[in-house]
Amino acid sequence: MKRLRIKHLTEYVFSSPVTLQQHRLLIRPREGHDLRIESSILNISPAYQIRWSRDVFDNSLATVNFLQPSDRLTITSEVVIQHYEEAPLDFWMESYAVNYPFSYAEAEWADLAAFQRLGFAQDESRVHEWLLQLGLLNGQRNTFELLTTLNQAIYTQFRYQAREAPGVQTPATTLQYGSGSCRDYATLFIEACRHLGLASRFVSGYLHAPATEAGNATTHAWAEVYLPGTGWKGFDPTSGLVTGTHHIAVAVARDPEAVPPVAGSFIGPNVAPILQVNVQVNLL
Repeated sequence: MKRLRIKHLTEYVFSSPVTLQQHRLLIRPREGHDLRIESSILNISPAYQIRWSRDVFDNSLATVNFLQPSDRLTITSEVVIQHYEEAPLDFWMESYAVNYPFSYAEAEWADLAAFQRLGFAQDESRVHEWLLQLGLLNGQRNTFELLTTLNQAIYTQFRYQAREAPGVQTPATTLQYGSGSCRDYATLFIEACRHLGLASRFVSGYLHAPATEAGNATTHAWAEVYLPGTGWKGFDPTSGLVTGTHHIAVAVARDPEAVPPVAGSFIGPNVAPILQVNVQVNLL
């Protein structure tokens, strides 16, 4: 078991007081058999009202309404978690899914269909061409080996580039420029998996690494693939690794653009605010 403290600061500074509209926060880790929240503190300024709920993917969602104008919005979260998944490669799969290609069980078709549907249909031919180049469309092969090859291909073939702009690059854009951020890598991985008929989804969360120990990091993104027998299995193409206790999932979604940690708007001068995001993940 690993104990981690996660500190996440998001701050917007405006040129003059603005009226903050409703904001949605996805910053609380997803609890489960492999992760338990030991303590959680959330501080927000200016004055606010908050309501917690679960969205359609069972993410923990905070909806915040602000009570007064302000020239600054500060959201500070501090969470201590216990993470138990220390052997990410110790898992098993149903015999029919060990080798690719395979078909999911009929009882799961309706639930998995949305996660098999292409998100960027206009890029299908370009993704197909890339998968051909990787040799992943040629006959039967071990399913986990196929996913590992795909994960490693993105890690080794592309150049990581942090991007401040919101949203994700299309898979074709990432393939064209050979670079992208973690969310772009995850998006390409997901689209490739869906092209192969494998149900996959986008994950946003935190990563425990030297940069996060020093407090010099932001949030992270990776992908999960549904593997019969083990469930949703995480792959991080930014590092080329299968996810484990270094990865702390906060939110999952079918659409890569659906789960930003902080989302909202304001009414005020048409001047972009100054944004500061700081994430620190420390081993306790």
